[in-house]
Amino acid sequence: MNIILDCDPGHDDAVAMLLAAGHPDIEIAAITTVGGNQTLEKVTRNALGIATLANITAPIAAGCDRPLVRDLLTSAEIHGESGLDGVTLPPPAMDLDPRHGVDLMIDTIMESEPGTITLVPTGPLTNVAMALRKEPEIASRVAGVTFMGGGVGVGNYSPVAEFNILVDPEAAAAVVSAPWPVTMVGLDVTHEAQATPDVIDRFRSLGTPVGQFVVDLMAFFTESNESEQAFASPPVHDPVAVAQVIDPSLMSYLASPIVVETSGAHTTGMTIVDRRPWMSYDSRSRAALTLDVERFWDLVISSIGRLR
Repeated sequence: MNIILDCDPGHDDAVAMLLAAGHPDIEIAAITTVGGNQTLEKVTRNALGIATLANITAPIAAGCDRPLVRDLLTSAEIHGESGLDGVTLPPPAMDLDPRHGVDLMIDTIMESEPGTITLVPTGPLTNVAMALRKEPEIASRVAGVTFMGGGVGVGNYSPVAEFNILVDPEAAAAVVSAPWPVTMVGLDVTHEAQATPDVIDRFRSLGTPVGQFVVDLMAFFTESNESEQAFASPPVHDPVAVAQVIDPSLMSYLASPIVVETSGAHTTGMTIVDRRPWMSYDSRSRAALTLDVERFWDLVISSIGRLR
């Protein structure tokens, strides 16, 4: 399975990158970065450092530094001033691809056999929307889009909006309305993927530098999530989207049209999932509803355990 990982590292993006790097059935075709959890400069630096740690050799390119029409909203209170507080990254062992991230995304899709690339965005959807606008043909060439974001009537940065969608709701609206298969991996499932003390002990027991890196990541992430969002154990959102691509049976789904609110006084960024039973007929989009938490962590830990 070939993926383009579009991300804004970010503690949970870091785990998503490591999962993708460690799983034998995943080939990372490209990594693109987008302003979100922190500024584009910071998340791109983080992506290069994580790639060095995990020996990822796929091209990495910096994408959009701001949403389509809004000012950038970051999440320093969760991820720190660096976007990846609590760990020290190795110096990058590779240079950025000279292309803009949107162009790297387009080129990778257009140069691949149709149906062989899955887009996996784990940050705001700005790059994906821009790529779609610049080259609409990518919609017919990808296997699908599995994004971390949204939720079925649940939010985190507002009562009804999840952070990635709220940062750039116009981009999200374009992505979910495009003619390609869409899987929304939202808060309904990612809130279940909590890094409990037992999970963190399993990473520690790997006895590898990468395993210890995840332990160190989770120390800061646990503290910030507890103080800001009252989670005793932090939900590790983004690797759930990568896990969905690896093993869709980890989740249950509701096939339904999905739309994104872009102008509500209290509902901007809300992902509206139509739960009327007759609306599921022949829907090209679906929302993940439940997660097999034990199997999810088995997958993540075994994959990251392969990294040396």
